[in-house]
Amino acid sequence: MERKVKKKKSVTLDHFYKKRACESERDEQGMTPPSQPIKVPRIEEDITHMTQPVDVQRIEELHNAGDFLNSLERDPGKRSPIWTFPANHVDEIRRAYLNWGPYQIHLEEYPLSGTGDHPRRFKDTWFNLFHSWLEYSPSKDAAFCLPCYLFNKGPNGRSEFDVFVITGFRGWKRVRDGKNCAFLKHVGKDPCSHHNNAVKACNDLLNQRAHIRHGFQKQSSSQIMNNRLRLKASIDVVRWLTLQACAFRGHDEKVISKNQGNFLELLKLLASYNDEVAQVVLNNAPKNEKYTCHQVQKELLAILSSRVKKHIREEIGDSKFCIIVDEARDESQKEQMALVLRFVDKDGLIQERFLI
Repeated sequence: MERKVKKKKSVTLDHFYKKRACESERDEQGMTPPSQPIKVPRIEEDITHMTQPVDVQRIEELHNAGDFLNSLERDPGKRSPIWTFPANHVDEIRRAYLNWGPYQIHLEEYPLSGTGDHPRRFKDTWFNLFHSWLEYSPSKDAAFCLPCYLFNKGPNGRSEFDVFVITGFRGWKRVRDGKNCAFLKHVGKDPCSHHNNAVKACNDLLNQRAHIRHGFQKQSSSQIMNNRLRLKASIDVVRWLTLQACAFRGHDEKVISKNQGNFLELLKLLASYNDEVAQVVLNNAPKNEKYTCHQVQKELLAILSSRVKKHIREEIGDSKFCIIVDEARDESQKEQMALVLRFVDKDGLIQERFLI
């Protein structure tokens, strides 16, 4: 018998792009497509309820009432994340927690946790090994790190770091694992690890006096006082020489000169009678801040002259006055004009003031 062989229909390329009847019916009826694989939540998604902002208005009210620090939660499993507090109170909160120290509660028997035939529990002897940062939360039966909590800016996606700050560590089996101890790994061997940087930040916060900013401020204040004393000495010398109508400069103002002129010699005299002045003037002064050069002397004279002229104008006020002008030649054959104001003061007396 001859068998009839059925010929297969040729399949065109368009066949692969056409929707099947069942699929088209589902789309038309509005049925949902097959379910997609379940997405495993990340750490950030699992702790959204712990990162809610605190009641800022309530904190401000407690701060104004002076009961703000007493309202802070000690249990690391219940307290709000540090980055949710108002920025102007964060340092105050950090100092309070650092003064209190890590929350290390000692229980007679810690609860068992874990699955299997060998459940484990937290041990208070770990406080002796990691006393500076280890905390225990009885509400969560978990371990936390105080420095990392205080200087954490938010979840960074690193489970090995966020677990000691947000969710809490409960892998007690990994603690007694020799070199692979979870607590040692959290601290890290690198001095610039997250934990070690947080510890340094805590020490800097408590030791503000040793901060480099305070060192600069202290050095700057002492430098300002020295500059003022040095300038005051030069001003006093200028005032005395001006009052006595004495020359300022000498013929030879070099260091090896026996007479450096009235200005420098009088400044030496002041320094010989005052140790504080001697420590900041002449050779003990910086080379760019001696306040003894000719330009500084002229500037001081100009300031004194403007103050004297201002006083004369205030003394005359609205009174009537006359101007007396005279010219004379000096030894260099240069003509100099003198200007004198003649007026009647408030007491009815005639006064004359040399203006220029």
